Amino acid sequence: MTQASDTAARRLVDTLVANGVDHVFCVPGESYLAVLDALYDVRDRIKLVICRHEAGAANMAEAYGKLTGKPGVCMVTRGPGATHASIGVHTAHQDSTPMILFVGQVGLADRGRGAFQEVDYREVFGGLAKWATEIESPERTVEIVERAFATALQGRMGPVVVALPEDILHDQGGPAPMRAVEPARAGLDPAALDRIAARLGQAKAPILVLGGSGWTEAATTAIGTWAERLGLPVALSFRRKDLIDNRHPTYAGDLGLGPNPKLIQRMKDADLIIAIGARLGENPTQGYSLLDRTRTAETLVHIHPGAEELNRVWPAAISAAADVSLAAGAIAGLEPGRTWSHGPQAHAEFEAFIQPVAVTGQVNMSQVVQTLREVLPDAAVVTNGAGNFAAWLHRFFPHQGRFTQLAPTSGAMGYGVPAAVAAAIVEPGRVVVNVAGDGDFMMTAQELATLRQYDARAVFVVVDNGVYGTIRMHQERDYPARVSGTDLKNPDFVQFAQAFGLEAWRVETTEGFRPALEAALKAPTGGLIHLITSPEDIAPGRTITQLRAG
Repeated sequence: MTQASDTAARRLVDTLVANGVDHVFCVPGESYLAVLDALYDVRDRIKLVICRHEAGAANMAEAYGKLTGKPGVCMVTRGPGATHASIGVHTAHQDSTPMILFVGQVGLADRGRGAFQEVDYREVFGGLAKWATEIESPERTVEIVERAFATALQGRMGPVVVALPEDILHDQGGPAPMRAVEPARAGLDPAALDRIAARLGQAKAPILVLGGSGWTEAATTAIGTWAERLGLPVALSFRRKDLIDNRHPTYAGDLGLGPNPKLIQRMKDADLIIAIGARLGENPTQGYSLLDRTRTAETLVHIHPGAEELNRVWPAAISAAADVSLAAGAIAGLEPGRTWSHGPQAHAEFEAFIQPVAVTGQVNMSQVVQTLREVLPDAAVVTNGAGNFAAWLHRFFPHQGRFTQLAPTSGAMGYGVPAAVAAAIVEPGRVVVNVAGDGDFMMTAQELATLRQYDARAVFVVVDNGVYGTIRMHQERDYPARVSGTDLKNPDFVQFAQAFGLEAWRVETTEGFRPALEAALKAPTGGLIHLITSPEDIAPGRTITQLRAG
């Protein structure tokens, strides 16, 4: 009879321990009870975080991957559990975040029969994950799980899905893991570095664009110091505002939704764009309209860890498949023999762009976000999901520390609450604040129970304008005054938060926000601020009346 220490379930957990996994986010299921049992024996090394919905668990694992650079690990049961968790896999793929989702599966003997909750995970997740597989030979458990770690971490980081047939988890699991996976990292080709140096020496208006994942603090510090010394403008890709301190003297802003028009013009005028780690997808390129293929063939230097991303949309003058941190470190050693004045000018434009703007209602979100920046410590983690509320946050909140922004480039609503819960559990010494729209908040609000279960602390700012703001803005632009499907009837969020044991405040004026925030930050259980805003102020510098007028 197989000893408990030799089963595939035990070997899976052995491999997690060997690879430094310290948190697993899950919703339990009978399909992987053997793994839960194996986790019991390592509860002093791996904290099992029990979530209230698989989407919450997967988003927490994705946020963990962003925070730590290590694969976030999520476990869910088969069928509905897996499909609920698919949103986190999609976000991890779009955001290039290392993540491993383990999914319970029907027994091997029952596959193909349409068994209870049966899903073909290779087929369902094949387009969402970097790799979707199933452990079919229990003695290969360690091999498959180690490959999952390597795949999640190598090249363009991303999610892996591993299905676990229930019956094989009890079988002989084969050899134990030998050591942690050491992901391969490709350096920058010296010939490419020489060509970059030559291009830089000739450039009159260069700009540096940073994005993606896999950045070390040493690399961002080195490239930031280099850009400051040369006077190079530095732009950050969509929802990557925490890669460098936004007070950096040549920081020009982010290429997200509603960017600074002056930054957009700088991108158009640039005769050399050095993009490191950024995929240059739809949002950073303003719907693929910011760049021109003819120009990029002459002006773009594109460095990305995933070779498949190079020359995918934009033909580059120089392209290189390389680890972003290794590449940035090498580029930071270049001496072009000249400096530029564009960087300080670009930063002055950024500073002007983040000054508060006028609104029509009693709550000015630009001033609210400015208050957040004034009150929060530099290292505070700020999370959000998706919605027009985030436009205020991204524009007016300058990030001043690394790993302080948890936001989905996938544009997934409901991300911010579980991301805040994960950050509060994983790094309890940091201040964590979630800014959410009313529609965004309600998609995963049940994870407040997870926050309380683990005695974690976070502050939630629910921006309530009673509408799905982004959709309403587009609706009013394209179909003025024909409101359909975008109005919301919300609960009393103060009572909602109190039901979970959080302190809560209702705020209806800009002036009322600061005292509520300060009180929430001191509250022993964390707190929620129900912030009532006007739907008329639909976005920075835009009102519904203006949209209806065309």
